[in-house]
Amino acid sequence: MAATARTLAASVSLAARPVAAPRRAAARAPARSSSVVVKAEGATAEATDVYEVTLPKSVALQLKFARGNDGGAYCVFVPDETEFDAFEIGDKILAVSASFGNEVWDADSYGQVIYAIKNRNGDIYLKMMKMNGDISALEQSEKSSAMKAERAGGNYGAGTKEMQMQNYSKKKELEVQRLDMFDEAIALYNKKDFDNALIIFEEVAALEPKNFMSDNFQTATEVYKVTMYNIACCFSKLGQLDNSLQALKKCMGAGWTDYKKIRTDPSLAEVRTSPNFKAMIDKFDEPLINENAIKFVKGIFGGGK
Repeated sequence: MAATARTLAASVSLAARPVAAPRRAAARAPARSSSVVVKAEGATAEATDVYEVTLPKSVALQLKFARGNDGGAYCVFVPDETEFDAFEIGDKILAVSASFGNEVWDADSYGQVIYAIKNRNGDIYLKMMKMNGDISALEQSEKSSAMKAERAGGNYGAGTKEMQMQNYSKKKELEVQRLDMFDEAIALYNKKDFDNALIIFEEVAALEPKNFMSDNFQTATEVYKVTMYNIACCFSKLGQLDNSLQALKKCMGAGWTDYKKIRTDPSLAEVRTSPNFKAMIDKFDEPLINENAIKFVKGIFGGGK
């Protein structure tokens, strides 16, 4: 079962806001060749540049995206290879290949974009907005002019205090919004709507605070760890074992230590059939008795026949 963030219990059914199906742009057929296809739009120098790229999935996955303040998906890492010459850090995704077929979805939210990219088997089509290095959409908060002036003079005054109160209020509002989204995803999961649950869980994961540090020096929130666990459950239920393994790895890498649950949860039954499951979890939860030592002892006493 999916784990809940507030209680970490097995599963909770809560009233959920309706989730609309991903809004689709006009259907188009992304190119199917393995080469990179780039098209540029924009009639004037003042107009915002828009470009289209079609990449093999294995190549597209080398790009890294993050959730912007407007909920959109922005590029935060571009490999230094010719296949990615069109991309710059800060560029925004406007549209993406649907998870299957030839349709293209408007990039209404970060979670929807990541869902489409992870679930698609063929080439990935991306319609991008060139931001020319502007990464303001990825900045969590800005200092007021009064606060900047006070900080520059080594002072702490009304401007600084007011900005700190505003940032604190925004942070608390975002925490509440994040938990509401988590509950919505749990409700969808309980209804076996794993696809839409995935979209919202991806949004929740993307809202992880930057540079988080708890009182006991944990570098990830409980919400993030549980969300990654639930993402693994969704992918396992959908039979996408590689994606499920990747989510479990992030979950345990963030500090999840309930290895027994991972080894026994029925929601992860499919991913446990993966030939790569045991080697992965053993890296985090090393068996108390080394299996090679057991085989060696059995060999000595003839028990290995």
